[in-house]
Parts: sequence; structure tokens; C-alpha cells
Amino acid sequence: MIVETGHYALVLALALALVNAVIPIWGARRHDPQLMAVAPSVAVMTFVLIAYAFFALTYAHVVSDFSVANVVENSHSAKPLIYKISGVWGNHEGSMLLWVLILAIFGAAVALFSRNMPDELRANVLAMQSWIGAAFLLFILLTSNPFARLAQPPAEGQDLNPLLQDPGLAIHPPLLYLGYVGLSITFSFAAAALISGRIDAAWARYVRPWTLIAWIFLTLGIAMGSYWAYYTLGWGGFWFWDPVENASLMPWLAATALLHCAAVMEKREALRVWTIFLAILAFSLSLIGTFLVRSGVLTSVHAFASDPQRGVFILVILTGFIGGSLALFAFRAGELKQGGIFAPVSREGALVLNNLLLTAACATVFVGTLYPLALEALTGEKISVGAPFFNATFVPLFLPLFFAMPIGQMLAWKRGDLLGAAQRLMVALGCGVVAALIFAAWHGAPWASYCLAGLSVYVIVGSFTDLAGRVFADNASHAWHRATGLPRSAWGTAFAHAGLAVTLLGLAATGWGVDRVLTVRAGETIALGPYEVSVLGLVPEQGPNYSALSAPSIIRKGGVAVAKIVPESRFYPSRRMSRAEAGIATLGFGQVYMSIGGASPDGAIDARLYWKPLVSLIWLGALIMGFGGLLSLSDRRLRIGVARRARVAPVPPGAQPAE
Repeated sequence: MIVETGHYALVLALALALVNAVIPIWGARRHDPQLMAVAPSVAVMTFVLIAYAFFALTYAHVVSDFSVANVVENSHSAKPLIYKISGVWGNHEGSMLLWVLILAIFGAAVALFSRNMPDELRANVLAMQSWIGAAFLLFILLTSNPFARLAQPPAEGQDLNPLLQDPGLAIHPPLLYLGYVGLSITFSFAAAALISGRIDAAWARYVRPWTLIAWIFLTLGIAMGSYWAYYTLGWGGFWFWDPVENASLMPWLAATALLHCAAVMEKREALRVWTIFLAILAFSLSLIGTFLVRSGVLTSVHAFASDPQRGVFILVILTGFIGGSLALFAFRAGELKQGGIFAPVSREGALVLNNLLLTAACATVFVGTLYPLALEALTGEKISVGAPFFNATFVPLFLPLFFAMPIGQMLAWKRGDLLGAAQRLMVALGCGVVAALIFAAWHGAPWASYCLAGLSVYVIVGSFTDLAGRVFADNASHAWHRATGLPRSAWGTAFAHAGLAVTLLGLAATGWGVDRVLTVRAGETIALGPYEVSVLGLVPEQGPNYSALSAPSIIRKGGVAVAKIVPESRFYPSRRMSRAEAGIATLGFGQVYMSIGGASPDGAIDARLYWKPLVSLIWLGALIMGFGGLLSLSDRRLRIGVARRARVAPVPPGAQPAE
């Protein structure tokens, strides 16, 4: 019964979304407060219905209701509870339900937490969000029903893909969806602004927190997916330039550019056209990623197996929203004035350079990802575009961005002093040079890795140089008071930039350390850089829905035990699939990694062992970036500044805003 009510809840949610897609816009056009007031309550009710549907599907998985086709295809009664729950979105139908749930969450959040927003803007935003929700709810109900019943339920399910029976499935997809589905709200803000014709600094202040929330989740989601791939697939697996990996990177690049562009628009009321375009582009790239994953046009470890009907439906949705928004943008673009004037050497100029580099890098990823698909569709020829292409095109565009970030932070708004900024960064530059020399003396590796490591240290120190100068300007005894008096957004910017540099430092060190692939036996000790790994034995084990062979091992340094790891080789009988469960020990900023295969008749096992001295910095940097985003989000000015501005300078209904 719960399953049926979940299905009915989706139908009701579709009906409410269609209502909310029309009435608020009509009310905004007629300046009717009662019609516009429909939007918030209906948005919240739509969220409640979709949340109930998601609960119903989760319940079916938890109780192993094998009368539901989705449960049969993706679950097993002996599967641990965490994987029964996370398995809800470990398939196409369930993940689409999570997709629309997060879409509804953002709509309800705007309805509940943006009460100071002008009624017309809020009504248009929620209406546009409802149009997106209605399209994808219709897609689910017509082509991807997660509640489809079986006439003759089997006694047992087919189990979840062993690669997905991992804590990463419980964390990575929700975080990633909160990011790139969350960008739908920036799209809705852009479309609402184009409909109303009011695009000013107040609009930029309203949209920035929502963009920042989506950016934080997208950053953490990409990082979690990278770490999951690393410990599942081995060293190098953290980024393969897979098309689906690229599908999440492109919205991140566009959202990063949008954050910086919105700051210029808020501060100087400049770059209005570009800001609106980036808001449309970021979510459009998310829609393209959704199409790539679910259309069946590519083969990827991340892609869902989908029939062509689903791909065509998503393509229609994608064409409608992207084409419609770009047409509206083209219609309104001529009416948008650029606002404030600034010199090329200024904070605004640095942010424009940032935007150019980010969007150019995004374009290279877009071309490298979609060109093989377009070529195959047009000519039938199959080509592969991999790491060499992206390293040759993406990296040269991104490295100047790192060098320019601290300089941009040091420049003043409207007109800056480039020479003065460079002089104040000499300490940071010196730290980078010294760090590169230290890394070169520490470990033998290609010289390019030392240059990248030095660049990382320069950015880390440079990110805090301006703040340090303001905190310790005169009397050091007042430093704490001045530090706490600085805007949290300034600290957030510094931490976010430093976090990106920390990730670069981890990537720069990828060539350092030791890799070994060999055959080992119980009692054998393997030298691995500064460590020795001793295999204690081979132990057969029985899990809830798998059998395993584990190899408990002790890691020693200088004869002293520092960690224990237990790599496993697992076999899942329901799926007839094997999976390696790596043993990983984090020692300082480095890691020792061990993965094993099955045992041979003589008791030997194939093993892969890695020691990477700074590998954990790749993901620590993402956490620092997320922390920086949270600091900026907590800035009081970002949360209430617009409301105050709106109360000080109200615009009469029907009046044209000043440019």
C-alpha cells in the first residue's frame, strides 16, 4: 500500500508543479499579490509529496519488497541496511527520484527562507523551478517509474552492483546532486530576472547565496567521487577524464565563474549580461551531464544503462530549457546595460580574467567530451579523447589562473596598483621558490612537479597575504580584534583559494612515492618507500552477501608498527562478480595503499601497493574549499544585505529600474 501511495504522491506533485508553473507568473505579470502568494505554499507542498514518494521507495528497499521491480533489480535481503538505503539511488529510476527531490528541496528553501525577496521575483523564480520539476516528474512517470510492480515476485533480489556496495554511494551521489541539481535555482533566478526585466545589484545579492550553496555541495561531491574511485580503482583512478566525470566538472567551472561574476555585479553593477549567461550556462551543463549519463550515448563506469526512449525524452527537456532560456536571453540582452566602469588593472579586471580562463577551460572540457560523440553520430567513426588532450589544453589555461589569484585579491576595486600588489606578494613568491627547492631535495621527480608544488605554496601564502597585512597593520595586540572584525566573506575567499592550491599540491606530488605490483605470500615483507609492509596471512571470511579472502598486514617504519590494513578480495554470488576492497592507511599527508586479487593454489596472491607522500592533500583541499564557502555563506551581509537595500530603495510597481 505504501508503494502505491508513493506513486500517487508523484502524480499529485506533477499536478501541483504544473499549477505553480503558470499561476505565479500570471500573477507577477498582472501584479496580483494573491496569485503570486500561491507560489511558496505550493512549492512546499510539492516538496512534501516528492519527499513522501522517496520515503515510500526507500521503505520498499529496506523491507525487501520484491514485488517492486526496482527492488528486485537492485537489492538483496541479506544486503546490509546502509546499502539497502543507498541502493535507492544506485539505479536510474531511484536516482531520478533523488534528482527531483533535490530540485523540490531548493524550491521549498527559496519559498521558506527568501521572504524578504520582492514578491514578483520570488513568484517567477518558483514558477521556473516548477517548470523544471514538472518536466522531470513527467519523465519519471512516463519512462522511469520506480514503483512498477511485478505480477509474480521472485523470492530473492538480484543484488546491487558490487562496485556500488560501498559507503561512497551513500555520500557521493547526494552531495553531487545537491550541487549540480542545485544550480537549477540559479537558472530559475536568471530566467525570472529576464522575464521581469529587473537585473541589478540586489538581484546579484539574492542569487549569490544559492549559487554558493550549490558550489559547496558540487565541490564536495566531486571530491568524494574522486576519493571513492581512488580507493576502488587504485592509484590514478581519482580522475580518468571520463565523460561523466567531465559532466560534473563543467558545471563546477561555470558555477565558479558565476560566483566571481556575481561579486562584480553586486559591488559595481557591472557584467550583467555575462552574469545572466553564466547562470543559464551552469545549469545547462548540468542538464547535458544528465543526458550523457542516462541516454545510452556513451559507455562509462558511471553511466546508467538506459533505453533510447529515455534519451530522447531527456533530449527534448534539454532542448526546451536550454533553447528557451537562450532565446529569452537573446531577446532581453539588448536591454541590459553594463553599469559601472572599471580600469583593466582592478579587482573587477582580475575577476574578468578569472572568468575568461575558467570559461575557456570549461570549453576545452566540453569539446573534448562531446566531440567524439558528435563525430560518431555524424560519420560512424570512433575516436577516444583522453588525458593527453586534456593535459595539453586544460592545464595551460588553469595554471595562469593560480598565478593570478593572489594578485587579484590584492587589487582595489575600480582601479588597482599592479606593481604595488606584486611587491606585497614577494614574500609569497619567495615561499613558493623555497618550497620548490625543498621538494626537489626531498624526492627525485620531474622538475615540472616541483614548479607546480612551488606554485601551490605561493597561492596558499598569497591567499592570506592581504588579510595578514590588514590584521597586523600596526599594533599586534589588536590583531585578534581586527581579524574577527573582517568580513567573513574575505576569510572565505582566502580559504577557498588556498584549498584549491592545496589540491594542486596533492596533484603535483602524484609522481612522487613508490608503486609496486607483485606476488606475495603470507609472512612476506615488502619494502615500500620509508615503510615495510608485512603480510600476516590469508584469512577466508564470510560477509552478509559475499565471501572474502583478506590479507591482514602490518605497516612498519624503522621496525616500529605504525598502522594495520586489511585488504580483501570479495565475491558476490548473486551477481557472480568479484571486487577488491583496498586497505588504506593515512600516515601524515601520505597514504599506504594495498589491493589484492584471488589466491593461487600455492597460497600466493597478486598485490598492488602504493605509497604516495601527499596524496591526501587532493581531498583535504576540497574540504578547505568547502569550509571557505561556508565562511562566506555565514557572512551576515550576504544573508540580510539585500533585504535592507530593498527596504531603503523600493521600486514602485511598473517602474523601470535605474541602470
